[in-house]
Amino acid sequence: MDTVQEEQILQPLWNFMRNQHDWLTSPFFPVLFSFVVYMSFCLPFITLDLLTIKLPYLRKYKIQSQSNPTAEMMAACLVQTVYNHIVFIFPVTVAHWYWRPMNFPPTAPELREVIFDVIGCLLLFDMQYFIWHLLHHKIPWLYKTFHKAHHKYTATFALTTEHSSAWETLSLGFFAAINPMLLKCHPLTETIFFIVNIWLSVEDHSGYDFPWSTHRLVPFGLYGGAPHHDLHHMKFRSNYAPYFTHWDKLFGTFSKLHNK
Repeated sequence: MDTVQEEQILQPLWNFMRNQHDWLTSPFFPVLFSFVVYMSFCLPFITLDLLTIKLPYLRKYKIQSQSNPTAEMMAACLVQTVYNHIVFIFPVTVAHWYWRPMNFPPTAPELREVIFDVIGCLLLFDMQYFIWHLLHHKIPWLYKTFHKAHHKYTATFALTTEHSSAWETLSLGFFAAINPMLLKCHPLTETIFFIVNIWLSVEDHSGYDFPWSTHRLVPFGLYGGAPHHDLHHMKFRSNYAPYFTHWDKLFGTFSKLHNK
Protein backbone atom coordinates (compact mmCIF):
# COMPACT_ATOMS: atom_id res chain seq x y z
CA MET A 1 0.00 0.00 0.00
CA ASP A 2 1.59 3.31 -1.08
CA THR A 3 1.59 6.54 0.92
CA VAL A 4 -1.20 8.16 -1.10
CA GLN A 5 -3.52 5.20 -0.51
CA GLU A 6 -2.71 5.18 3.22
CA GLU A 7 -3.52 8.88 3.52
CA GLN A 8 -6.77 8.39 1.62
CA ILE A 9 -7.93 5.74 4.11
CA LEU A 10 -8.07 8.21 7.00
CA GLN A 11 -8.72 11.41 5.00
CA PRO A 12 -12.57 11.16 5.15
CA LEU A 13 -12.43 10.76 8.93
CA TRP A 14 -10.03 13.67 9.26
CA ASN A 15 -12.17 15.83 6.95
CA PHE A 16 -15.17 15.09 9.16
CA MET A 17 -13.22 16.15 12.24
CA ARG A 18 -12.01 19.33 10.58
CA ASN A 19 -15.62 20.20 9.76
CA GLN A 20 -16.33 20.11 13.51
CA HIS A 21 -13.76 22.85 14.09
CA ASP A 22 -15.94 25.06 16.30
CA TRP A 23 -16.87 22.17 18.58
CA LEU A 24 -13.39 20.64 18.73
CA THR A 25 -11.82 23.98 19.65
CA SER A 26 -14.32 24.66 22.43
CA PRO A 27 -12.80 24.75 25.95
CA PHE A 28 -15.58 22.35 26.99
CA PHE A 29 -14.72 19.69 24.40
CA PRO A 30 -11.77 17.92 26.12
CA VAL A 31 -13.54 17.23 29.42
CA LEU A 32 -16.81 16.24 27.74
CA PHE A 33 -14.95 14.04 25.26
CA SER A 34 -13.10 12.31 28.09
CA PHE A 35 -16.23 11.72 30.15
CA VAL A 36 -18.48 10.59 27.27
CA VAL A 37 -15.90 8.17 25.86
CA TYR A 38 -15.22 6.79 29.33
CA MET A 39 -18.89 6.24 30.15
CA SER A 40 -19.55 4.74 26.69
CA PHE A 41 -16.91 2.10 27.36
CA CYS A 42 -18.15 1.49 30.91
CA LEU A 43 -21.82 1.02 29.99
CA PRO A 44 -21.50 -2.45 28.38
CA PHE A 45 -19.72 -3.76 31.49
CA ILE A 46 -22.23 -2.07 33.81
CA THR A 47 -24.97 -3.84 31.85
CA LEU A 48 -23.14 -7.15 32.22
CA ASP A 49 -22.74 -6.63 35.96
CA LEU A 50 -26.49 -6.13 36.24
CA LEU A 51 -27.29 -9.09 33.99
CA THR A 52 -25.04 -11.54 35.84
CA ILE A 53 -27.38 -11.26 38.83
CA LYS A 54 -30.15 -12.95 36.84
CA LEU A 55 -28.04 -14.83 34.29
CA PRO A 56 -25.51 -16.97 36.17
CA TYR A 57 -24.19 -18.27 32.83
CA LEU A 58 -22.36 -14.97 32.35
CA ARG A 59 -20.46 -15.36 35.60
CA LYS A 60 -18.03 -17.77 33.99
CA TYR A 61 -16.46 -14.74 32.30
CA LYS A 62 -15.98 -12.88 35.56
CA ILE A 63 -12.47 -13.07 36.97
CA GLN A 64 -13.75 -13.00 40.55
CA SER A 65 -17.00 -14.83 39.97
CA GLN A 66 -18.11 -14.57 43.61
CA SER A 67 -18.08 -10.76 43.51
CA ASN A 68 -20.61 -8.43 41.97
CA PRO A 69 -20.76 -4.64 42.42
CA THR A 70 -23.85 -3.19 44.04
CA ALA A 71 -25.74 -0.16 42.78
CA GLU A 72 -24.35 1.80 45.74
CA MET A 73 -20.77 0.90 44.80
CA MET A 74 -21.34 1.93 41.19
CA ALA A 75 -22.97 5.19 42.25
CA ALA A 76 -20.07 6.04 44.57
CA CYS A 77 -17.56 5.51 41.76
CA LEU A 78 -19.64 7.54 39.33
CA VAL A 79 -19.92 10.44 41.78
CA GLN A 80 -16.15 10.39 42.28
CA THR A 81 -15.58 10.41 38.52
CA VAL A 82 -17.96 13.32 37.91
CA TYR A 83 -16.39 15.26 40.80
CA ASN A 84 -12.86 14.73 39.45
CA HIS A 85 -13.91 15.79 35.96
CA ILE A 86 -15.59 18.99 37.11
CA VAL A 87 -13.22 20.10 39.88
CA PHE A 88 -9.84 18.94 38.56
CA ILE A 89 -9.87 17.80 34.92
CA PHE A 90 -11.94 20.67 33.53
CA PRO A 91 -9.66 23.49 34.79
CA VAL A 92 -6.55 21.64 33.59
CA THR A 93 -8.01 20.96 30.12
CA VAL A 94 -9.06 24.60 29.80
CA ALA A 95 -5.48 25.64 30.59
CA HIS A 96 -4.20 23.12 28.04
CA TRP A 97 -6.72 24.44 25.49
CA TYR A 98 -5.50 27.99 26.10
CA TRP A 99 -1.76 27.30 25.91
CA ARG A 100 -1.81 24.65 23.18
CA PRO A 101 -4.70 25.20 20.74
CA MET A 102 -5.56 22.25 18.51
CA ASN A 103 -4.20 22.56 14.98
CA PHE A 104 -5.88 21.21 11.86
CA PRO A 105 -3.39 20.29 9.10
CA PRO A 106 -5.11 19.67 5.75
CA THR A 107 -3.97 16.06 5.30
CA ALA A 108 -4.56 12.98 7.42
CA PRO A 109 -1.67 10.86 8.70
CA GLU A 110 -0.70 7.59 7.08
CA LEU A 111 -2.35 4.54 8.60
CA ARG A 112 0.94 2.91 9.58
CA GLU A 113 2.07 6.20 11.16
CA VAL A 114 -1.05 6.18 13.31
CA ILE A 115 -0.51 2.55 14.32
CA PHE A 116 3.16 3.05 15.23
CA ASP A 117 2.52 6.31 17.08
CA VAL A 118 -0.39 4.90 19.09
CA ILE A 119 1.71 1.89 20.09
CA GLY A 120 4.57 4.25 20.96
CA CYS A 121 2.28 6.37 23.15
CA LEU A 122 0.95 3.27 24.89
CA LEU A 123 4.46 1.96 25.57
CA LEU A 124 5.52 5.33 26.99
CA PHE A 125 2.38 5.54 29.15
CA ASP A 126 2.97 1.98 30.35
CA MET A 127 6.52 2.82 31.45
CA GLN A 128 5.51 6.10 33.11
CA TYR A 129 2.66 4.56 35.02
CA PHE A 130 4.75 1.54 36.04
CA ILE A 131 7.30 3.86 37.69
CA TRP A 132 4.58 6.05 39.26
CA HIS A 133 2.63 3.02 40.45
CA LEU A 134 5.63 1.19 41.88
CA LEU A 135 6.69 4.26 43.85
CA HIS A 136 3.18 4.78 45.20
CA HIS A 137 3.14 1.20 46.50
CA LYS A 138 6.69 1.10 47.86
CA ILE A 139 6.53 4.43 49.72
CA PRO A 140 3.82 4.15 52.41
CA TRP A 141 3.13 7.91 52.58
CA LEU A 142 2.50 8.09 48.84
CA TYR A 143 0.22 5.07 48.98
CA LYS A 144 -1.87 6.30 51.91
CA THR A 145 -2.06 9.88 50.69
CA PHE A 146 -2.62 9.46 46.97
CA HIS A 147 -3.16 5.89 45.78
CA LYS A 148 -5.16 4.14 48.49
CA ALA A 149 -8.46 5.52 47.14
CA HIS A 150 -8.01 3.51 43.95
CA HIS A 151 -7.67 0.31 45.97
CA LYS A 152 -10.95 0.69 47.81
CA TYR A 153 -12.31 -2.28 45.84
CA THR A 154 -10.33 -5.52 45.64
CA ALA A 155 -12.71 -6.89 42.99
CA THR A 156 -12.59 -4.50 40.06
CA PHE A 157 -15.54 -3.39 37.95
CA ALA A 158 -15.57 -0.89 35.09
CA LEU A 159 -16.42 2.21 37.13
CA THR A 160 -13.44 1.64 39.45
CA THR A 161 -11.20 2.71 36.55
CA GLU A 162 -11.40 6.38 37.51
CA HIS A 163 -12.15 5.97 41.21
CA SER A 164 -8.97 7.72 42.29
CA SER A 165 -7.55 10.73 44.07
CA ALA A 166 -7.09 14.07 42.33
CA TRP A 167 -3.30 13.57 42.24
CA GLU A 168 -3.60 10.17 40.56
CA THR A 169 -6.21 11.42 38.10
CA LEU A 170 -4.07 14.40 37.11
CA SER A 171 -0.84 12.38 36.98
CA LEU A 172 -2.25 9.84 34.56
CA GLY A 173 -3.92 12.59 32.57
CA PHE A 174 -0.57 14.37 32.29
CA PHE A 175 1.15 11.21 31.02
CA ALA A 176 -1.59 10.66 28.45
CA ALA A 177 -1.44 14.28 27.27
CA ILE A 178 2.35 14.66 27.09
CA ASN A 179 3.15 11.50 25.12
CA PRO A 180 1.56 12.54 21.79
CA MET A 181 3.42 15.85 22.16
CA LEU A 182 6.73 14.05 22.75
CA LEU A 183 6.20 11.87 19.67
CA LYS A 184 4.86 14.84 17.62
CA CYS A 185 1.70 12.97 16.73
CA HIS A 186 -0.89 14.17 14.24
CA PRO A 187 -4.04 15.47 16.01
CA LEU A 188 -6.02 12.54 14.59
CA THR A 189 -3.46 10.12 16.02
CA GLU A 190 -3.65 11.91 19.37
CA THR A 191 -7.43 11.52 19.43
CA ILE A 192 -7.22 7.83 18.53
CA PHE A 193 -4.62 7.28 21.26
CA PHE A 194 -6.87 8.90 23.86
CA ILE A 195 -9.76 6.64 22.85
CA VAL A 196 -7.63 3.48 22.83
CA ASN A 197 -6.05 4.40 26.17
CA ILE A 198 -9.44 4.93 27.81
CA TRP A 199 -10.75 1.64 26.41
CA LEU A 200 -7.75 -0.36 27.63
CA SER A 201 -8.01 1.21 31.09
CA VAL A 202 -11.70 0.35 31.34
CA GLU A 203 -11.12 -3.18 30.06
CA ASP A 204 -8.31 -3.61 32.63
CA HIS A 205 -10.76 -2.80 35.42
CA SER A 206 -13.81 -4.50 33.94
CA GLY A 207 -13.43 -7.68 35.97
CA TYR A 208 -14.16 -9.80 32.89
CA ASP A 209 -12.01 -12.15 30.82
CA PHE A 210 -13.57 -12.93 27.43
CA PRO A 211 -12.21 -15.05 24.57
CA TRP A 212 -11.79 -11.79 22.60
CA SER A 213 -10.16 -9.79 25.40
CA THR A 214 -7.08 -7.80 24.36
CA HIS A 215 -4.61 -9.93 26.28
CA ARG A 216 -5.77 -12.97 24.29
CA LEU A 217 -5.27 -11.16 20.97
CA VAL A 218 -1.70 -10.00 21.69
CA PRO A 219 0.70 -12.96 21.36
CA PHE A 220 3.49 -14.27 23.60
CA GLY A 221 2.00 -12.98 26.84
CA LEU A 222 3.22 -9.47 26.07
CA TYR A 223 -0.03 -7.89 27.26
CA GLY A 224 -1.49 -8.55 30.70
CA GLY A 225 -5.02 -7.20 30.39
CA ALA A 226 -7.82 -7.56 32.91
CA PRO A 227 -6.52 -10.73 34.67
CA HIS A 228 -3.12 -9.07 35.14
CA HIS A 229 -4.56 -5.91 36.68
CA ASP A 230 -7.32 -7.63 38.62
CA LEU A 231 -4.66 -9.68 40.39
CA HIS A 232 -2.92 -6.45 41.35
CA HIS A 233 -6.09 -5.25 43.07
CA MET A 234 -6.41 -8.59 44.84
CA LYS A 235 -2.79 -8.96 45.98
CA PHE A 236 -1.42 -5.35 45.92
CA ARG A 237 2.24 -6.39 45.58
CA SER A 238 2.55 -7.38 41.92
CA ASN A 239 1.63 -6.35 38.37
CA TYR A 240 2.26 -2.63 38.56
CA ALA A 241 2.29 -1.97 34.80
CA PRO A 242 -1.17 -1.13 33.46
CA TYR A 243 -1.00 -2.89 30.11
CA PHE A 244 2.13 -4.74 29.04
CA THR A 245 4.04 -7.33 31.07
CA HIS A 246 7.71 -6.62 30.27
CA TRP A 247 8.36 -4.12 33.09
CA ASP A 248 6.93 -6.41 35.76
CA LYS A 249 8.94 -9.32 34.39
CA LEU A 250 12.14 -7.24 34.34
CA PHE A 251 11.66 -6.03 37.93
CA GLY A 252 10.42 -9.35 39.33
CA THR A 253 6.95 -8.05 40.14
CA PHE A 254 5.07 -10.13 37.59
CA SER A 255 2.41 -12.52 38.86
CA LYS A 256 -0.02 -14.62 36.89
CA LEU A 257 -3.62 -15.35 37.76
CA HIS A 258 -4.21 -19.11 38.00
CA ASN A 259 -7.07 -20.50 35.99
CA LYS A 260 -10.31 -20.90 37.88
